Amino acid sequence: MAEGLRITTVAMEATGVYWVPVYDLLEDEGFEVVLTDARRLHSVSGRKSDVHDCAWAQQLHSFGLLAAAFRPCREIVILRSYWRERSARVESCSQQILLMQKALEQMNIQLHKAVSDITGVTGLNIIRAIVAGQHDPHILARMRQPGVRCSETEIADALTGNYRKEHLFSLKQALEAFDFFQNQLADCDRQVEAYMRTLESHKRAVTSMPQAESKKRPKRRKNQPHFDLRTELQRIAGCDLTRIEGVDALTAQKVISECGVDMSRFPTDGNFASWMGVSPNHRITGGVIRSRRTRRVNNRAACALRVAAQSLAHSNGPLGSYFRRLRSRIGPAKAITAAAHKLARLIYCMLKYGEDYVAQGQTQYEIQQKERSLKSLRRKALFMDSTSSTVVLARS
Repeated sequence: MAEGLRITTVAMEATGVYWVPVYDLLEDEGFEVVLTDARRLHSVSGRKSDVHDCAWAQQLHSFGLLAAAFRPCREIVILRSYWRERSARVESCSQQILLMQKALEQMNIQLHKAVSDITGVTGLNIIRAIVAGQHDPHILARMRQPGVRCSETEIADALTGNYRKEHLFSLKQALEAFDFFQNQLADCDRQVEAYMRTLESHKRAVTSMPQAESKKRPKRRKNQPHFDLRTELQRIAGCDLTRIEGVDALTAQKVISECGVDMSRFPTDGNFASWMGVSPNHRITGGVIRSRRTRRVNNRAACALRVAAQSLAHSNGPLGSYFRRLRSRIGPAKAITAAAHKLARLIYCMLKYGEDYVAQGQTQYEIQQKERSLKSLRRKALFMDSTSSTVVLARS
């Protein structure tokens, strides 16, 4: 029937997750599906029912006035689903950690003051022993690992509490849930690793990663996958995004799983940053910019870049100096957004043009910063000389 009516494209609203099965079905049938934001359709008065909304969307789409929302290719959509599921398991584990911390606090057990992480080797061993029925603080303190700074006496003092039954039950429930979600997290890692191996390698030649200065195997941090994520990302993207300051493997994975590696959908790096919601949104009234506040979007990639931007405060590279300079001038909140905007543009250029292009841009930026610093110092020196000569003439 669609062929007889010569229907080749379909427009639909993005509301919740109800559109997902319909979108997949229409796409499998060969239709060009335009997924549009419902807020742009509801701006016209008098069209507040489903029937009127559909007619209005059909009329606007026939005139070519509907902008399609970004949706990556099918392979990246599958990877995104797996990674979002993994992120949900990480959030579930963090919630159970808070519940364990609450139960310990109610028993007046200050384990978090004796060890830096209660889910580390020492912390989990002590918690499992408490759940198993061992409540002697001195015996529990003997489970201390050599790397813990506090002594056994200090740990024993921190483990002196009341050990009431109701709080022990809550601690047991949270520990069992934590172990369950940890097993699910490991299953997600295996699924992500197996699927990423099925993805095609990028046509761009993959450069070899620099070897670490130390021969010691890097220690796996919390919530990191149980496989070499950096190598897989480098193979799929054709470049190593972790060479950008502040961007680690998890941040790169979050960005790639949300937008993919094909940047042809975004004409410029500014469009990419605007889609993420980290670009200024100029609201002009009467020719005057009333607000430059960024758009309110729920973009997981933008959240990851904002977290990465905060780590630039301790970086010694050009991006670190850029972030600290902005933070001193416009404040930390705006500086984080501006740094996330720069990270988004760098990721776009690296995915589209390769590592060499970004490396040249970074080198040029460092040269410009040195020239600006020297120019500022010369200007200050001339000002100080003129001020001192003026004071001498005034005294004479």
